[in-house]
Amino acid sequence: MIDYSTLLQPDLGQPARTIQFIEKSAFDDWKAAQPASIRTLADANRFSAAPGDMMILPSPAGDTWSVLAGMAKEAGPWELAGLCAQLPEGTYRIQSERPVQGALGWLLAHYRFARYRKDAEPMPLRVLLTAEAADIPETLRLAEATSLVRDLVNIPASDLGPEALEHEAERLARSFGATLTITRGDALESGFPLVHAVGRAADRAHAPRMIELEWGDPSAPRVAIIGKGVIFDSGGLDIKPASAMRLMKKDMGGAAHALALARLIMASGLPVRLHLLVPAVENAISGNAMRPGDIVRSRAGLTVEIDNTDAEGRLILADALTRACEEAPDFILDYATLTGAARVALGPDLPALFANDDALAQAFQAGAVTVQDPVWQLPLWSGYDDMLKSDLADMVNSGEGGMAGAVTAALFLRKFVSEGTPWMHLDTFAWRSAAKPGRPKGGEALGLRAAWAFLKARYKG
Repeated sequence: MIDYSTLLQPDLGQPARTIQFIEKSAFDDWKAAQPASIRTLADANRFSAAPGDMMILPSPAGDTWSVLAGMAKEAGPWELAGLCAQLPEGTYRIQSERPVQGALGWLLAHYRFARYRKDAEPMPLRVLLTAEAADIPETLRLAEATSLVRDLVNIPASDLGPEALEHEAERLARSFGATLTITRGDALESGFPLVHAVGRAADRAHAPRMIELEWGDPSAPRVAIIGKGVIFDSGGLDIKPASAMRLMKKDMGGAAHALALARLIMASGLPVRLHLLVPAVENAISGNAMRPGDIVRSRAGLTVEIDNTDAEGRLILADALTRACEEAPDFILDYATLTGAARVALGPDLPALFANDDALAQAFQAGAVTVQDPVWQLPLWSGYDDMLKSDLADMVNSGEGGMAGAVTAALFLRKFVSEGTPWMHLDTFAWRSAAKPGRPKGGEALGLRAAWAFLKARYKG
């Protein structure tokens, strides 16, 4: 991971090139006040001060230069990302009539995943000087957490199995003095039977496990963060078509978000008792794979008839939710790349938010708006509980007909949340199919900054 701390520094008057921002509405007046050489240069560059426009301005003596950039009317975290990517290596400071947001975007414009690229060129490093020195540590933590999600999702399953997720949790535990508990092997069959059922077909190198990390003052409010850790999803015996399987290395995107959020919580010293749970499995195919029609007893004691082996994420989350509820948490949040139905409904950019408390969901959405990390609430419509009825067991794992798939998946999870326990579920894509400034194609954190804003507001005030 790049050392972002070198790229965002307090402005102590160091030598730096100036970035001047101007809104499109003010450009004509600015241009009229410039000498003919600058007006000609603006015309030659087709500079109109639109967001994303940039022009190099030579000094009157011609011995140095500064930057003129177009500014959007509304600031956002990616305001500087596109500009940063266009600039040569160096140190910069910003001059603007209004505060310019986007230090996070500036940092993440430097992100690239080049682990497997022989021809990867060194990234030009551009240092941003900021007068808001107090904001630097938080911005750095957010950049590092976002990069962690991207890195983990981008790594192929051949190099990132359940053991690798365990190693990442070990690294976090060592860094922040947390306690780590791993359940695997025979203990899974009795302790986390749904996790065992999903993961038992994988080879020994990708053996399933439940990863649990605990950190913080035991007397503080207990917060459980859960992440779906399916390192690759073939669909099991209900095998996916090739087109649907191509991106299934990202099916551990929920675990990546949970690990990154746990890192933010611990690095920031949030006054909570953190309980991180990552059920880590590969949904593989072999002679002992989970079969359609199997009935498996969950950790909660409820029996589940397997309608579809490709609806495996909710199974491993069910056991994790049961375990989290045993400790009577103040709040539970789970992340999962759970359903294609959520993507059909909301597209790739909007995680689907489900909550068993509307006030909780509204607070979460308020935080999401503040940090421009959008989510969209979908209903936990109890009228669809009948879609999960089984003739032989307490429930099936997948409703028939394919209707309301994201809702029925969330309803399935709700059955494993203790009555009265505040709970939210984020069905996220964890992937960006097309690049945007500061956000390359590939693994992406969607709903991470929103969750962090919510947790800070809830537990720091």
